[in-house]
Amino acid sequence: MKRYTSTLSLAAALAAACAFAAAASAQNTKTVVTTAPAAPVAKRAPKQTKIHGETIVDDYFWLREKGTPEVTAYLEAENAYTDALMKPTAGLQEALYKEMLGRIKQTDTQVPYRENGYFYYSRTIEGQQYPIYARKKGSPDAAEEIVLDLNELNKGHNYTAIGNYTVSDDGNLLAYSVDHNGHRDYMLKVRDLRTGKDTEDLGKVVGAFWANDNRTLFYVTEDAAKRPHKLFRHTLGEPKEKDALVYEEKDELYRLAAYRTRSRGFVIIESGSSTTSESRYVPADRPSEAPKLIAPREEGHEYYANHHGSSFYILTNDRGRNFRLVAAPVADPSRANWKEVIAHNPDVMLEGASFFKDFYVVAERARGLQKLRITDAKAGTSHYVEFPEPVYTAGMSVNKEFDTTKLRYSYQSFTTPVSVYDYDLPSRKSELLKRQDVLGNFDPAHYTAERVYAKASDGTLIPVSLFYRKGAKRDGKAPMVLDAYGSYGIPRNATFDSNRLSLVDRGVTWAVAHIRGGGDLGKAWHDAGKMMQKKNTFTDFIAAAEHLVKEKYTSSDRLVIRGGSAGGLLLGAVVNMRPDLFRAAVNYVPFVDVMNTMLDASLPLTVQEYLEWGNPNEPAAYAYMKSYSPYDNIKAQAYPAMLVRVSLNDSQVPYWEGAKYVAKLRAMTTDKNVLLLKANMGAGHGGASGRYDALRDTAFDYAFILSQLGIAQ
Repeated sequence: MKRYTSTLSLAAALAAACAFAAAASAQNTKTVVTTAPAAPVAKRAPKQTKIHGETIVDDYFWLREKGTPEVTAYLEAENAYTDALMKPTAGLQEALYKEMLGRIKQTDTQVPYRENGYFYYSRTIEGQQYPIYARKKGSPDAAEEIVLDLNELNKGHNYTAIGNYTVSDDGNLLAYSVDHNGHRDYMLKVRDLRTGKDTEDLGKVVGAFWANDNRTLFYVTEDAAKRPHKLFRHTLGEPKEKDALVYEEKDELYRLAAYRTRSRGFVIIESGSSTTSESRYVPADRPSEAPKLIAPREEGHEYYANHHGSSFYILTNDRGRNFRLVAAPVADPSRANWKEVIAHNPDVMLEGASFFKDFYVVAERARGLQKLRITDAKAGTSHYVEFPEPVYTAGMSVNKEFDTTKLRYSYQSFTTPVSVYDYDLPSRKSELLKRQDVLGNFDPAHYTAERVYAKASDGTLIPVSLFYRKGAKRDGKAPMVLDAYGSYGIPRNATFDSNRLSLVDRGVTWAVAHIRGGGDLGKAWHDAGKMMQKKNTFTDFIAAAEHLVKEKYTSSDRLVIRGGSAGGLLLGAVVNMRPDLFRAAVNYVPFVDVMNTMLDASLPLTVQEYLEWGNPNEPAAYAYMKSYSPYDNIKAQAYPAMLVRVSLNDSQVPYWEGAKYVAKLRAMTTDKNVLLLKANMGAGHGGASGRYDALRDTAFDYAFILSQLGIAQ
């Protein structure tokens, strides 16, 4: 579905907004202002849910009725109202867009990676929304062969996202999947690269990969709640109906994943919840064999297997939350045969392990920073890749080849653009292959990055990373954007974003709070901000904001907060708790309707996320979750100005959560601050898929932020 304003003039859109508001005003105590665009007023249609002796009343449950004329009209009216109120910033939006676009090298080529005698890469062309995937045989200087052009695939669609992109070992076949609606409905096809024609259509999948024989394709499918749960084996040329079910995960708490090891020795099949996992294996050169179990699942035990030589190497948390590395013989990898390779360290999180012919790499996180530990597979000696800055983000890049003496990794920081390196093991030297071009007058020397610490209510020190122009005064007058996430053990890293310069160059400080619930300081940091300790996430963020105000990095009337998805839950909770602390909030696809969502097991993610938030069917968990659920705790008080973004086809956080949240806020708030809902009527969780469309959205959001901070140009 197209955006409302693409089919109606602004005047017509405003008329629709006012008509919608007038029609609904009889059901709400607010009056419609006729001298200015009227805010849409959602009708109230109370729905009652009885649980644990209580009754939850939801006046706006009807907004879940996706596609009905009434819901569509409401969302379109909200979009029209938002566009009308943001119209005075149109010039600023255009200036920001051109400014940000001007920093981007629009026609560009990514660093090629080698795989089975080909060099693969993607490139972009000025004016085209999507990348082109290509390869060259034998040498980076050979003739180009286009593998997949997303601009061609996007014809006739408003949204295109690539999912799977896997080439068979002989280089002849591509298994690829594309989503055209944003709902993560990835449709799998096989393309013969010798002819450029698609030969197989296998329908909706989560992921796919090849066995060693160039004719067997494994793929994972999902259930009605979008839980990956079945692994199939397909033989090229055979009807899909004959595909063999390799494994099915029947426990709704668990999700299924599968992959082939870099060694090409095995297919690994993982079943996992957020607290427990188990793995099975199939020889990649004998794909029809039945899977064998490494170790049966035990509650609270996570382990993840890889392969090298005659051993499986396994990351396991059996002796500590931050994992250790063990080796087990392929002949019998049961737990009785596990031998320790790297011991558990309470101060160092082992985030992953990658294996090559003569070495392996363990990704570690210590004191909130990533490290790459390289070990000689024969000698057993280890060393680390050196990184030059005190605050940065680094990790493995694309490494397809097993037999190599080079490790490709990526590096970036607040001041260093995304950089791709090859690390040569014999010389222990890094070679810079490409650094993201930032056109214009960007100079890292003009900026400062630092890390400070805020003290939480229980005394825990919360890291906060800051990025600002050199020479900025700490007088409490500087505007600031404070960003955070704080869930699922996912860290919030210090990354580079050239768009961000449009704020920082206007005097805005960019800050990131590394709060509990995330993975910034290991598994214990996650544990301290989930389930019955979830409120630590919110109080940590408040403590960070208070610290930044107290130390005069900013002031509460100059502080804008930003988050999305589970980070939207964070924002919704803190503006209920401390609305006086923030000038404005920008909330992306926010998970704010905690109770209704977590009580509906038919929705994607709900059941699996009982282990992150709690199961509200249990009285204690219900009471705790209800005490912080943003939607359920909206009250009659003044709130910061807000921009809330939702996407109609979002499968992870449905559009109605943000829509209901805005409707209830509008009915309850006692202030006259701007409250805007922006609905993308044809995208998913990540917003617009085209790079120019996404940049327009960023310009819109930045214009909102700057206007709330009193910065007009």
